[in-house]
Amino acid sequence: MGKHNVNVLTGVISATGEAPREPAGKIEHGTAAFWQTNFALFAAGFATFALLYCVQPLMPLFSADFGVSAAGASLALSLTTGLLAVSMLVAGGLSEAWGRKPIMVASLLLSAVLTVICAAVPHWSTLLFMRALMGVALSGLPAVAMAYVGEEMHPRSLGHAMGLYVGGTGLGGMAGRLLTGVITDVWGWRAAVLVIGLLGILSAAVLWRCLPPSRHFVRRELRVAPLVRAFGTHLRDGVLPLLFVEGFLLMGSFVTVYNYVGYRLIAAPFSLSQTQIGLIFAVYLFGIVSSTLAGSLSGKLGRRVVLPATFILMLAGTAMTLSNQLWLIICGVTVLTIGFFGTHSVASAWVGARAQVGKAQASSLYLFAYYMGSSVIGSLGGVFWSLRGWHGVVSMACALLLLGLVIALWLYAMPAQAARQTADVGSLK
Repeated sequence: MGKHNVNVLTGVISATGEAPREPAGKIEHGTAAFWQTNFALFAAGFATFALLYCVQPLMPLFSADFGVSAAGASLALSLTTGLLAVSMLVAGGLSEAWGRKPIMVASLLLSAVLTVICAAVPHWSTLLFMRALMGVALSGLPAVAMAYVGEEMHPRSLGHAMGLYVGGTGLGGMAGRLLTGVITDVWGWRAAVLVIGLLGILSAAVLWRCLPPSRHFVRRELRVAPLVRAFGTHLRDGVLPLLFVEGFLLMGSFVTVYNYVGYRLIAAPFSLSQTQIGLIFAVYLFGIVSSTLAGSLSGKLGRRVVLPATFILMLAGTAMTLSNQLWLIICGVTVLTIGFFGTHSVASAWVGARAQVGKAQASSLYLFAYYMGSSVIGSLGGVFWSLRGWHGVVSMACALLLLGLVIALWLYAMPAQAARQTADVGSLK
């Protein structure tokens, strides 16, 4: 292929082997442009995950209103995340030809409009169709936001900007669940979905108005061959495929518990309201803090030391939810959430460090596996719920987490020298 340079965020190959020079005029921390840009990205990340996860606490109501099983109700989320996973593989490439900001604004606006439509549809099949379309539409924002930040932010401000965006996504996931629960108790689930959709439209307006146009984006023709080569390189790596599997397992088990815990808590002996169930999702705040702590610990102790520990936390938290004491169930969900955010933080950072070329494609493969875990395992959990109730859900989730722990221990035992054979810098610390 000759000597080429690969852009780490877009995977685009240039004709020379020299690293591109740092363009002047990038956005730096402390400037008005920095806060304006991050306000727009924070709003976009918040809305993205609120739109995505607002249906999760509503699954028991979907079962009651539409007469579908728990597994059937889970399709309201699983179809969205499944198509999101597939679409993210190509959304970044499309933005190379069409531009960053137009893709992000159109993605968020269309997703919000589809959510508003979901609030009014009379039939279950129509709601699922709207949610499936939303998975395709929504892929344009998370896939492109990282590329925009990497291009427009000064390297000294990159970490801060990305942290604000990720914080917005975490708070959006929590608020989408919490706000939906509160509004549902007062006005019903359709009003709750409508409010989330309108917030999404407002966030799209903020994104359009406040996000500066790309100054360092260079429009390129979409090229499939370099993308395919980058995917192939990552899949042949000695470590990356194991991390992709870890993403599948950790997200699948986490979403399974969150999907069906509402079915357990809304029934006797707990008989919680939608607002009370929604308040439980406030434990997301602990998870957001734990992701930062896990990143710090992995820098001191090494990723292959921290990763098994976070899987053990997820296992312990899941097992705690078997209790018949409400306070212990809430503690279990909290421990699971802390472990999940820590595991995801370590695994995703490991992917970025391991991939030496085509970092965007490596991240896309990880996110593909991550969201496919949510889609496939999240729906499969409904079968276990129907067969054995909460014990079935916990048994399935624990089996997956045990497999994830085995892989983490395998990575821990892998000699560092062997791990460096295909990627010198992305080593096992």
